[in-house]
Amino acid sequence: MPSTVSEPRTGGRAAPPPPTAPPRTRADRYERPVLVCIAALAALLFLWGIDHSAYHAFYASAVRSMTDGPVAFLYGSFDPAGSITLDKLPGFLWPQALSALVFGFHPWALVLPQAVEGVACVLLLHLVVRRWAGVPAGLAAAGFLTLTPVTVGVGRSVVEDAPFVLLLLLAAEATQRATERARPRTLLLAALWVGLAFQCKMLEAWAVLPALAATYLVAAPAPARRRAGHLALAGAVTATVSLSWMLVATLTPAASRPYLDGTTDNSAFGMVVGYNFLTRFHAVGIDAAGTGSIVTGRPAHPGGAHASGMGDSVWKMLSPGIATQTGWLYPLAALGLVGGLVALWRRRVPRTDRLLAGHLLWGVWLATFFVVFSFGSVTGHTYYMGVVAVALSALAGQGVVQGSRALRAGGRTAWLLPAVLAVNVAWCAALTLCYPRFFGWSAPAAGALCLTGLALTGVRRGRAVTAGTAVAVAAVLLVPAVWSASALSPRYNQPGGFGRVGPNSVRTGTALSTLTPARHRLLAYLTAHRDGARYLAAVPGWTTAAPYVIAADAPMLPVGGFTGRVPFPGPRGLSRLVDSGRLRFVLLRPSDVVAHPRAVRSPAGALARWTVVHCTRVPPAAYGEHGRRHLLYRCGPEHGG
Repeated sequence: MPSTVSEPRTGGRAAPPPPTAPPRTRADRYERPVLVCIAALAALLFLWGIDHSAYHAFYASAVRSMTDGPVAFLYGSFDPAGSITLDKLPGFLWPQALSALVFGFHPWALVLPQAVEGVACVLLLHLVVRRWAGVPAGLAAAGFLTLTPVTVGVGRSVVEDAPFVLLLLLAAEATQRATERARPRTLLLAALWVGLAFQCKMLEAWAVLPALAATYLVAAPAPARRRAGHLALAGAVTATVSLSWMLVATLTPAASRPYLDGTTDNSAFGMVVGYNFLTRFHAVGIDAAGTGSIVTGRPAHPGGAHASGMGDSVWKMLSPGIATQTGWLYPLAALGLVGGLVALWRRRVPRTDRLLAGHLLWGVWLATFFVVFSFGSVTGHTYYMGVVAVALSALAGQGVVQGSRALRAGGRTAWLLPAVLAVNVAWCAALTLCYPRFFGWSAPAAGALCLTGLALTGVRRGRAVTAGTAVAVAAVLLVPAVWSASALSPRYNQPGGFGRVGPNSVRTGTALSTLTPARHRLLAYLTAHRDGARYLAAVPGWTTAAPYVIAADAPMLPVGGFTGRVPFPGPRGLSRLVDSGRLRFVLLRPSDVVAHPRAVRSPAGALARWTVVHCTRVPPAAYGEHGRRHLLYRCGPEHGG
């Protein structure tokens, strides 16, 4: 029976029928199960052995302290008493502190947020690349990112880059949506994500702005003046959110917040701009003098053994130390970028073309970070390259899909993908030669697999070409997959560390996160004789304080900050703390008392000199000291002060 309800009319015409859903393609049907498998693989690589995580002593101390109160949480206090901060903004540790509050303070609880953020990065990259280049390219990019060793290392670490990369990917996704229809509100969301990324890695977050701005400015379907206006508004939001923590720290009286590490003047500007930015570019003659930074003319964090072969130059990104962590897909990414741009140029696509927008986004992203890291000191810390792996994976995924289509179609460019795959396998083999004892079989196996794939593609039949391409791509991924899978062995990666995977990985260890029997006895003595003091003791440097903070949440006062060069609290500050009853003990090392004359000018040397003059040595037997590991002094008017 027909309905008696009248149909709506529009200008005398029947309303148009609702749009029908596009037919599901083969790629759409396998997208979800394949993506689930990739995400499950990522979760396995990030979470395997998480119960054997170790504390990163410096960051773990801060997380433990940040769980003690809102002020310590906001400022990223290193010590429970809130005397001094980390040497960087604390945003990347906020998820770890929340995890510790929920699950308790355990090593795995600090790694868990990083693993979750890593899986989210894989899924989000698939979404962004899928919108740009289709389902196969999105799946390929997600798989490439999952099997890149730096991604696995970052997902198993406690460093800044897991939340940092996630926030930048959120900014890229919002920019992508904003560009499609020139939506300023969505562009402001991208600005918000960049501002939050600033709380993780400071000015490094702004390195993504050229990519986001170029994408919107070129490809958004709006007049040029409106596009420029939208970008100006987004820039204001980015600056406001980015500088919010610095503004709060600046406006808060110094007595009401911790001292800002890395500075001589307790300024947020000195920490962010001087200590954590300008000092990274000493190789190109930039000096941080006058910024309030404690370091001028050299990197803030001297590199260790892993810095060898990573000099600040255009060749650094090709060095084995970095390329084995993030650069396995350089040839395929070059194919995706250059080949894609050439194809777009030949087609004379309009500026609003979706593919052009994607190439702008990832091409400028990769170029900017490539240049920044080439000349900016990363002091051997390869986890910085997590943000580069994202762009490499996106471009490589698009390159493989585009090359596969050209190969199946035949023509003059059909040879391009097989040639690039062969070059990429050769590149992977060359990198493995730098570490011949580390799964050396992987290089010849990749070569044999590549030859098999190339032979199949030469048959020039539909299924044989597809199978050959898949085999050749598997040959490219074999070596980085072996490196990534090695993280499942504690020999080649330990959760909670710095994120390096492979033969040069370094175990975090427990020396700076556990209390030895001697430390237990000393802690018991200090606690019993605290007499209401704010601090149990002042100690020279964070390494002396860390075991007490991590194991017992003990309020030790670290002198000198991370580098040992911060002029805090200084002799006058120590005198005020002692006179007010907030400090009664100073703990020294024998090397601090008998030190080189130059060391006297350091904060630790000044602490030792002041202590010997103003304080009285506690007999070692009183706190169960049987050697000369600790020298304890009691300070105050009644003890010779």
